[in-house]
Amino acid sequence: MKLFTKSLVMATISILGCLQPALAEEAKKESLTDKAVKHEKLGVTVESANHLFAEKYPLQYNSWKATSQSTDRGSALEYDPRFVILWAGYAFSKDYNKPRGHYYAVTDVRDILRTGAPKDENDGPQPSACWACKGPDVARLIEEKGERGYFDPKWAKYGSEVVNSIGCADCHDTASEEFKEGKAALRVARPHVLRALNTIGWKFEELDKHGQRPAVCANCHVEYYFKNKTDVTFPWKNGIDVDSIEKYYDEIKFADWTHALSKAPMLKTQHPDFEVWAQGTHGKNGVTCADCHMPKVKDKDGKVYTEHKIGNPFDNFEASCKTCHEQSKETLQKRVAQYKHDIRDAMIRLEDQLVKAHFEAKAAWDSGATEEEMKNILTAIRHAQWRWDYSAAGHGNHFHAPDVMLRTIATGLERAADARAELGVVLAKHNVSTPVAIPDISTKEKAQLAIGLDIPKEKAAKDEFLKTVVPQWEKEARAKGLLPAEDAPKADAK
Repeated sequence: MKLFTKSLVMATISILGCLQPALAEEAKKESLTDKAVKHEKLGVTVESANHLFAEKYPLQYNSWKATSQSTDRGSALEYDPRFVILWAGYAFSKDYNKPRGHYYAVTDVRDILRTGAPKDENDGPQPSACWACKGPDVARLIEEKGERGYFDPKWAKYGSEVVNSIGCADCHDTASEEFKEGKAALRVARPHVLRALNTIGWKFEELDKHGQRPAVCANCHVEYYFKNKTDVTFPWKNGIDVDSIEKYYDEIKFADWTHALSKAPMLKTQHPDFEVWAQGTHGKNGVTCADCHMPKVKDKDGKVYTEHKIGNPFDNFEASCKTCHEQSKETLQKRVAQYKHDIRDAMIRLEDQLVKAHFEAKAAWDSGATEEEMKNILTAIRHAQWRWDYSAAGHGNHFHAPDVMLRTIATGLERAADARAELGVVLAKHNVSTPVAIPDISTKEKAQLAIGLDIPKEKAAKDEFLKTVVPQWEKEARAKGLLPAEDAPKADAK
């Protein structure tokens, strides 16, 4: 027995000795996050052409393509003309539409007036960063060109390269053996996203699959800004809640633009869905984005697959909500509708206060107010609107964390009240009668005229761009194999 034990110990030591070099080699292997932190190329392969996966993964591909059924991109500015005033001096006051499905990500960023009508790769108002969330070609380009090669040019530089809307390689390592075997192989291949996740303790490679699922959504569904007017950067150094991000922006003295009326240094929120989800009851209890928006479903033959038609969970109630909730669909819908009503009502109250504050600040400046008199007022306007936009810009914030949203709006109302109270003093000091007259802004067109926009001119230039430049981009993309020979592969028959 002693001899056997001794032999077993020696064999174990021998095996461990053989494993040690392999383990040491594995320990030395840098993760993608490690490389991203050092601003090195990740060394990954990104197969960005979505159509190449249609034949092998028809269930996933066809359900992804079904996001094309989300066709409503009605103007949010028409729905609420106050937006035009709140964003005066910023491109969002020109054009801002309801979000459509992933299928349209590239189309919509081309069509929107905010990206202008560039005539060549060095023309136009926006940097290349405006493509950053629109599809897997972005990760491919960053790997090919390096971060400077991608971020430094103008938006039009890569018009013939970013042609695949949000798709397979945004979330999956499509070149891996794991993916070829039908496994998820989740991956983030955008270095700026890996760095941001690491900042909040979400090192991607160390997350389990339940952590990686929302992390890949953070490729796009997040708040960000353009550092140095070029680089997509997440403001998460102090945390992801509204106060922590505001503190970060204040510390670095960042502003997206100076408001055309009030002259306040403004912040434009993007779409902080990840941040709000993480603060809500679902996020705190480990219910991920995919659990609700991409549930497991069965095809007509009973085969289980992940639904890629990302949309409202109520559209697939049995596979999403019903897996956890015992309440009926009608009961939950009524609850969510009440959340939406309450939050929308509070948001409109804040919008009204902000519109008045911007016009009152303009009246103060026009009457000779000094920078010292206006300093605290402008900060209060900045903070109030930041809170409004943090609440308004997300997709489904009223559902993800209604309590967080109501608190955010409440503090925004408080800051707006601070601004208007101080404005009252300044206006009185400069003999301005109150209330300050506000022009008719009852429609988008009237609001845009009130801030001096020439939208017909912008639309004419955009129409010419779409007619002449975009077809050339697509022709070049097809020649490179980034798009199929036809508009879409015929995978539906599978």
